[in-house]
Amino acid sequence: MSPSKIVIIPTYNEKENISKIVSAIFGLNQNFHILIVDDGSPDGTAMIVKELMKGQPESLHLIERQGKLGLGTAYITGFKWSVARKYDYIFEMDADFSHDPNDLPLLFGECEKGADLTIGSRYCDGISVINWPIGRVIMSYSASVYVRKILGIKVFDTTSGFKCYRRKVLETIDLSKIRMKGYGFQIEMKYSTYKLGFKIKEIPIIFRDRKEGSSKMSSGIFGEAFWGVIKMKFRRIKPTANNISE
Repeated sequence: MSPSKIVIIPTYNEKENISKIVSAIFGLNQNFHILIVDDGSPDGTAMIVKELMKGQPESLHLIERQGKLGLGTAYITGFKWSVARKYDYIFEMDADFSHDPNDLPLLFGECEKGADLTIGSRYCDGISVINWPIGRVIMSYSASVYVRKILGIKVFDTTSGFKCYRRKVLETIDLSKIRMKGYGFQIEMKYSTYKLGFKIKEIPIIFRDRKEGSSKMSSGIFGEAFWGVIKMKFRRIKPTANNISE
């Protein structure tokens, strides 16, 4: 029996992209399931997903939340749902094609070879970012350098949101103790994985800025990450029992 795989995609106002990203993932023909976690998108993203689910009732899933509750809590909701259903490999990716669906099998392949967490990295082989303003590239790259220096983690792209976890990683991390909600969440999850002794592998990807829809980036996200990393440095990270439930 082949391992089960699910891709978690958080959405907020992604009506221009959602049908296309779902189609692209299913078009890989590699038995990926998809879980959309929608934060009450006023543009009708969830309604589009519900229509798509009629054609993929076993492999496309939707969790609707009330209000814009944050990237981190969306993923944690998706992690708990996926772990409770015993998916072997659990992926994160954006809805806007900044992450190429064709790279999903590459992330999966590295986990099959023995990695516990595989990261699609913009910075492990130079800087591989297309169509970002230079100021945003510098800010993102500098943030990863800052995190490596403060936390001592051997990851080049600490804020990457394109990842594949083995289920045992998410069963071991105490998700109730993950505190950051924005892009700092990505740092906190990688650091927790690292501190708990799991094997992390980065593979180079090309990151392309979204063509449709609007970015959710804000200065507050970076502020949370800056101070959160300092607090993280002095926090003890302990495993949890395998008692995740919905």
